[in-house]
Amino acid sequence: MPGYLGTPLYGGAMVCDLPDKFADVSKLRQVPDNQEVWIDKDGFTSIIFDITERVGGPGSGPEIDGRAMTTHLEDMVGSDIDTVKIWNTAETEFTRLESKPPAYTLIATQTPKVGQSRDRTSAPDFTAIIMTLLRLERNKTDILITINVPHIKGEYDEAEVDLELGKQGKLIGDAVEYSARIWETLKIKDYGVFGDP
Repeated sequence: MPGYLGTPLYGGAMVCDLPDKFADVSKLRQVPDNQEVWIDKDGFTSIIFDITERVGGPGSGPEIDGRAMTTHLEDMVGSDIDTVKIWNTAETEFTRLESKPPAYTLIATQTPKVGQSRDRTSAPDFTAIIMTLLRLERNKTDILITINVPHIKGEYDEAEVDLELGKQGKLIGDAVEYSARIWETLKIKDYGVFGDP
């Protein structure tokens, strides 16, 4: 089981546990101010925190929040939305947030288009995406927490992964565990990070 470290995000405005084998990408390259990007030092998995403007109308509920989730997913994958398959979505609880804001998680896969970067040996067979949307209506903010898990031939056991049959394999299983740990440990210490409410 991986070790975890309490990790400050956005200059300490938020904190949560991240796997200790993940490195802060901003130490290697420029990362936008609204993002925190962490990458597995031993693999290809990345964890991205993204503070965005809240999308959709006021209020909350499966329909409003479901549309917001779709909008964020489309923004993330751009014109490649037709290469994405959503396997499941679920309501999510952030244990340490007192106000219990609505949150949802989806698990999806994105498969590269045939002929697109297939010649490069490092191109993934597919990338699993675990995206959690945390909705802070009072702050007019959506927080997206996305774990991208590229599955590169030779780097995973193909026989262990069949999402049709509910077989996630080790890489997706680990990412689900990372997500659950974030849901349990994320704490917002300074709501000022979201600008004026």
